[in-house]
Amino acid sequence: MIYKFQSILSKIILICVAIFTSLVFLLMLTFYYHNFLSQNVSRNIPVLIIFFAIILLVGYLLVRIRTDSKKINIGLLIVMLLAFSITALVWILNVPNAQISDFGNFWTRAPGFLDGYKLYETDNDYFSKYAYQSGFMVYIIGIVKVFGFNIFVVQFLNVVYQALTLLMTYLLANKIFNNIKIARLSVLLLMVDIDWFALNSQADNQYLGSLLYLVTFYLLFNDKLWSYVLAGVSLTLACLIRPIGPVFIAGIIVFVLIFILMKHRDYKTGLSFLLTLAIYFVLFSLSGWGIKAAGINDYGLSNNDPQWKFLSGLNYQSGGTYSNDLNKFIDASKSRSHMKKIENTQLKSEITYLNENNAWLKLFINKTQTLWSSRTLATDFTDYAKKHSPKTVDWINYIAYMGSIVLIVFSWIGSLALFKSKFDDKFYLLLLPLMAFAVINLIIEVQPRYRIEFLPIISILAGLGLNNVFLAIKNIKKA
Repeated sequence: MIYKFQSILSKIILICVAIFTSLVFLLMLTFYYHNFLSQNVSRNIPVLIIFFAIILLVGYLLVRIRTDSKKINIGLLIVMLLAFSITALVWILNVPNAQISDFGNFWTRAPGFLDGYKLYETDNDYFSKYAYQSGFMVYIIGIVKVFGFNIFVVQFLNVVYQALTLLMTYLLANKIFNNIKIARLSVLLLMVDIDWFALNSQADNQYLGSLLYLVTFYLLFNDKLWSYVLAGVSLTLACLIRPIGPVFIAGIIVFVLIFILMKHRDYKTGLSFLLTLAIYFVLFSLSGWGIKAAGINDYGLSNNDPQWKFLSGLNYQSGGTYSNDLNKFIDASKSRSHMKKIENTQLKSEITYLNENNAWLKLFINKTQTLWSSRTLATDFTDYAKKHSPKTVDWINYIAYMGSIVLIVFSWIGSLALFKSKFDDKFYLLLLPLMAFAVINLIIEVQPRYRIEFLPIISILAGLGLNNVFLAIKNIKKA
């Protein structure tokens, strides 16, 4: 009875993944039609066809290369990583070095801190409200202290993290499906997505954070005592750099309950996962204490403005994203207690509006499109337009979105193929956080770039999808 219940839960998860990718696919078609197809059909359709043709051609070559030679597998992977790294470095050299938005907050404040200035002036400043960002700030301060105020160091390290993320994607895909071809295709589909890698010019915490989360999963896949211990350490570092740990922890807990305890009744492995989480909670707590003790941030790693994420996330007029109209609720000169009351009042107003206008579903759909189906706006965040003509920028933005389209299309196919594919149950360790992240973002603020750290997971799905396309073509030829 318990095994049957677990099997039903597994199917439910796969159904949720398929529904999610199907919705993202449909919303992508809508976004593409309104933002590209209806504007320049004569250019956009041929480019789209050529892009897919190139991906299919390169992908076909990758699956045709033999997989039974370890030297060939390693050599081909190195070639792919080098090709990506060179392209990513060329990108960095062709975009402005200016750090904007939150990225500028991290970069510009580091020298001042090293000169003795505090990270914040009031209890309503950026780093006092969002003290949980102190972990990444320590990373930036460390880079400035060691290498000086040179943004290229941050950019170069971002490229290294991206290349290592591609490596981890390869390793995870191979462990999940025991299929080198799917691993190669997963790397290919992620590395061509400019929407994924374009933010490497900014002091962005998503690349290092994403890498550390993938390392955590890879360590958990190894199922050794030492790997569970190191997974606790890497999970802590990931949460310090990119504070979205709760969705990954939620995914881990659900995985343990369903697949470790209910399916296999493997209490020893369950305790090992518990060890990982225990190490994380201890180290994360100690890190918060250490940040306080070192005088970096008196608020440690806390979130002193949880209302803001919900206030902006439930704002129907902005579609759940940040907008300049919400700036009236940001006043660093006022105390946190004063602004908290204003934010709570406005949050109630947003909820009332959604209830009275039956606008919840429409808001959720709009936010899903913004987060998963639209452009990530990564190229916009680089201020690329300042150094290049509008025509060049338009071309780059379109080609960048081609990478997102490819990922969306083949991940949708991959999600459907999961029902008939053999894969390691540990794939649920990746799928569950993805679903948790998709759900939580229905009620908090979203930005298109927030999907960046989950794109490696989506690329593994896409790798399965593209491989199944090739298998389908092969079967048609045989018929």
